[in-house]
Amino acid sequence: MTVILGLTGSIGMGKSTVARMFEEEGVPLFDADAVVHQLQGPEGELVAAIEARFPGTTDDKGVNRTALAERVLAEPEALQNLEGLIHPAVARERRAFLARHGEAPLVVLDIPLLFEKGGAGQVNKVAVVSAPGPVQRERVLARPGMTLAKFCQILALQLPDEEKRARADFVIPTGGSLDETRAKVREIIACLASPPNP
Repeated sequence: MTVILGLTGSIGMGKSTVARMFEEEGVPLFDADAVVHQLQGPEGELVAAIEARFPGTTDDKGVNRTALAERVLAEPEALQNLEGLIHPAVARERRAFLARHGEAPLVVLDIPLLFEKGGAGQVNKVAVVSAPGPVQRERVLARPGMTLAKFCQILALQLPDEEKRARADFVIPTGGSLDETRAKVREIIACLASPPNP
């Protein structure tokens, strides 16, 4: 039976780096963010619906994510409307991914808002990527176009790191070296993907 590992973590915790490490170890990875980018990119399935709901947030390159974020981050109802478009499309892609990899001993679902949006019930185990607060803040504020106000807005929508760690089956630290992080990833794979002893 395939073990489904949900991989999550707050903004700036190093989740994308950890997801790549699982992939490099041969574990099939479903990247929810990458799917959203595809759905919102040039000729993406959701572009027309998003433009209809939020006029002026798309162009010939697809959805202008900065403009869309500015429109929805401060308005819970607008964010809910956007999620109503995105979540069913991502769920459909996730089902197709799981069907394609039904024979794998372990698959990873990289889902940023796993706890916040009730996704924990769809996975067998949860791994949370975590780094110390100052490291997280430094990483996020180094991103192009990021401001302290925007960072605070995003954090307000996410479960606190401490709570995520408390609810996780595994915590993957990313505040140290890449080798330490990779060792933890390999330890989790060995734990979950190995056949049980008879």
